[in-house]
Amino acid sequence: MNILIRNGRIIDPATKTDEISDLYIEGGKVKKTGKGLKPKDKTDKVIDASGCYVMPGLIDLHVHLRDPGLTYKEDIVSGSKAAARGGFTTILAMPNTKPVIDSADRVKYVQNKAKELSPIHVMQIGAITKGQAGEELADIEEMIEQGVPAISEDGKSVMNARLYKNAMGIAAKYDVPVFAHCEDRNIVGKGCVNEDEHSRKMGLPGISNAVEDIIAARDIILAKETGAKLHLCHCSTKESVRMVELAKKEGIKVTGEVCPHHFTLTSDDVDPNDANYKMNPPLRTKEDRDALICGLKNDIMDVISTDHAPHSREEKTMPITRAPFGIVGLETSVALTITELVDKGILTPMQMAEKMSYNPAKIIGLDRGSLEEGKAADVTIIDPDAEYVIDSMTFLSKGKNTPFHGRRVKGLVKATICNGKIAYIQDGMTR
Repeated sequence: MNILIRNGRIIDPATKTDEISDLYIEGGKVKKTGKGLKPKDKTDKVIDASGCYVMPGLIDLHVHLRDPGLTYKEDIVSGSKAAARGGFTTILAMPNTKPVIDSADRVKYVQNKAKELSPIHVMQIGAITKGQAGEELADIEEMIEQGVPAISEDGKSVMNARLYKNAMGIAAKYDVPVFAHCEDRNIVGKGCVNEDEHSRKMGLPGISNAVEDIIAARDIILAKETGAKLHLCHCSTKESVRMVELAKKEGIKVTGEVCPHHFTLTSDDVDPNDANYKMNPPLRTKEDRDALICGLKNDIMDVISTDHAPHSREEKTMPITRAPFGIVGLETSVALTITELVDKGILTPMQMAEKMSYNPAKIIGLDRGSLEEGKAADVTIIDPDAEYVIDSMTFLSKGKNTPFHGRRVKGLVKATICNGKIAYIQDGMTR
């Protein structure tokens, strides 16, 4: 199927293109861009993208698909459909499933299932230690040979610095990034929200900034020693932003990501009776949020990722002290980024495309994130002016756990095209 996208605002960080133009897709590739293009065949699909951004397909480096073992929360089919609706053509699945993805065979399970059932690209990250127990390295080389784009112990940190350094050495040898969940397990305790005046008023155990900052500093030092590429996941503190900035100035291979909930909400927004406000790391103070926003604006922080973490309704209606950490984000990320950053003039649309497509592709060495002629036709079409109210009951994800239900936003994904095939499209967009 060939597709002609007409009259869209093509935004391509690879070529710094930002103009109203057409884009023609043929044979799964971007065949041509330019003004006044016409369909070549009567069977070509034509999409009118007037008033819309036409960006390289969005890439989410941080998704929990819960498959295998926890598929009552999410699975590859439901998660990838939610991702397509959210504008993502590539997602990276974290390995903290049951069993943990710590071997080539388990990586292959996800790859085969995704290839058969997913409308988009699903890439599986490999665990750093066996069973994520932090005691013995997984067969990292075997998983790299099987095609993992990164290794991570997401959900926890490898507290044994010697073991972690060895893993970084292997990752450096194969030029594969290490994705770091920075959490000092020795001091996190039973915290469930940010440690500040608000948590004390609510009478809830807190998680201090030091829980993140100590491990972020350690991991940056180890990255410097080993030469590994380090990607700091879901950064939430002002100190993390400062450390990323300093590390880059030192020439250390460090990148950082920020999640929409961390640049949108603060600890003051937490409702102690609603576990949908419980995520790890927690919502921080206004000072931290403003530092994250400044880091994104000034290109210190490289990526916007979701940390999509679906849970069942029963789990998230438990008291906040007992409920699991995490919220869903695949179907709200675009709207929150446009509403909170682009519409307010903090990020340009070009920066949005960089942080949600071009930079993620560079970090994992993926030949995507561009709309240049000859590239794979992964395309996301977004109406930045469409206003609506987020309704979690309409999510394609099995998870409905979000603090953004009922929030008015701008920015709606109109179509997602993956390898030249329509993975998601709103009614009335084609003829």
